[in-house]
Amino acid sequence: MAFSDFLSITAYPTLSAAIWLVFLVALLYLARGSGHKMILAISRALHEAMAQAADALGHAEKQLATRNREVLLAAGREAKERIIEREFDRVAASVEKDLGAYPRFQRQLSESIVNIEQDYQKTVDVPPDPPGWVKAVDAVAKIDTRGNSLVGNILGDIHKSLLKAHDQAMNEYRSASRTRYELLRRMMPTWRRIQQNLNHVTRSVESLLERSRSIDRHMHEYEEMVRGTDRALQVLSSSSLVQFFVSAFVLIVAVGGAAINFSLIARPMAEMVGGTSFIGNFRTADIAALVIILVEISMGLFLMESLRITRLFPMIGALPDKTRVRMIWITFCILLFLASVEAGLAYMREILMQDELATSALLRGGVIVENNFAWITTAAQMGMGFTLPFALVFVAIPLETFVHALRTVVGLLGIGLLRVTGLLLRIAGGLFQVAGSVLTRLYDMVIFLPLWAEMTFSKQQSTDAYSEVRQ
Repeated sequence: MAFSDFLSITAYPTLSAAIWLVFLVALLYLARGSGHKMILAISRALHEAMAQAADALGHAEKQLATRNREVLLAAGREAKERIIEREFDRVAASVEKDLGAYPRFQRQLSESIVNIEQDYQKTVDVPPDPPGWVKAVDAVAKIDTRGNSLVGNILGDIHKSLLKAHDQAMNEYRSASRTRYELLRRMMPTWRRIQQNLNHVTRSVESLLERSRSIDRHMHEYEEMVRGTDRALQVLSSSSLVQFFVSAFVLIVAVGGAAINFSLIARPMAEMVGGTSFIGNFRTADIAALVIILVEISMGLFLMESLRITRLFPMIGALPDKTRVRMIWITFCILLFLASVEAGLAYMREILMQDELATSALLRGGVIVENNFAWITTAAQMGMGFTLPFALVFVAIPLETFVHALRTVVGLLGIGLLRVTGLLLRIAGGLFQVAGSVLTRLYDMVIFLPLWAEMTFSKQQSTDAYSEVRQ
């Protein structure tokens, strides 16, 4: 029934509308109690539903927070275990390299000390001083012999003999002193060798002490992660966020490198597979170039896994060493082959560009100018085509970091989303509860005339009854 049919119950539409309005108001007045109960029941039901949904989201948030906490602690423990393992490997290598030669140093030190002791014992023998009576005879020789020539000759001969003996004694003294000096000078290289050996041992011990302090620090952090302290969680959360953004930036740079690599090989690839061939809405040449780049990235991942730099595929790291080394060589040879293919494609791209320039110059009727420096761009493109595949190998490192950090970031975002959604549901539940009271008031406003009449009638009856009671 159309709305105009409701207005045609009388000849006057306004009168019909008034009749219907009176009828609806009367109907609403009669159903006032049931209407209020229905409105309040619906608002209460919606409020409880929103409250239960908010509680469910709060429970899910707690579970997600617990799961995120476990993921953070597990990832932190794994990373810290790798760091501690590497530190222990370094300590073992240092002990084997430095302290492993300690017996040789000890033997050299013992031999050097023995040589120094022997030389020292030789230097203990002090050369004899010149005879003390030489001065006395010298004084006698200076006696005045002018009165007796015979005594003078005798004393002169004695003086000459004593001078000769004195010179001989002095020469022996100088020779002995020179020998002592040579012995002492011969000790200097031995002293320096001892000092060098001791310095080497000191540096080795200091390096071990520094690594031991580093291991103690890492072990303390690892113990906090095992206990699951709040400080460890805060450090891991901030570190995970930093790693996420840094690895995402590096991956964006890698995507740019892959795009440049794609532009280098897409055009010559069209000459190989045909530029008019399509697979769906994409050219076959573009798909082939993209497949080559993806294969290079895959080989890079396998190479990094075989070298145990990354751990995205635990099965590869668990392979026997012999099989793993074979896999390293196989993946490297495949990468080398693909890099050589890309270098050839880059050279082919430069040739195609030169042919197109020459063809366009002929069509314009111009003169073809030979470019003597074209080899520079050709070599640069070939170098980029050969280098970029090996550069894409290192994408595995930020990719592993991004994957591990992504779990934490997604968990944090999920916790935030659940928390905001629960808050909105609680607000909506409160609004529904308030809306029930507001709707009951609006319901009464629609039927205010009957209510006013009822209140007036009730008040009049109360006044009459009070008057009768007083009389």
